[in-house]
Amino acid sequence: MGKKLRRSNNAMLGGVAAGVAEYFGIDVTLTRIIWALLICSGFGLLLYLVCWLIMPK
Repeated sequence: MGKKLRRSNNAMLGGVAAGVAEYFGIDVTLTRIIWALLICSGFGLLLYLVCWLIMPK
């Protein structure tokens, strides 16, 4: 069928950034940098926590 967005086992914190990287086929380091920038803006922390809660492992 299609690929599903899931948290990854290649996790530093919750597996969200690695799961997004695997889903889109991009480098996990780039995804983690983007998440860090979003978290610094304030909105990213809430978004990360929501993703952590709703994305299956």
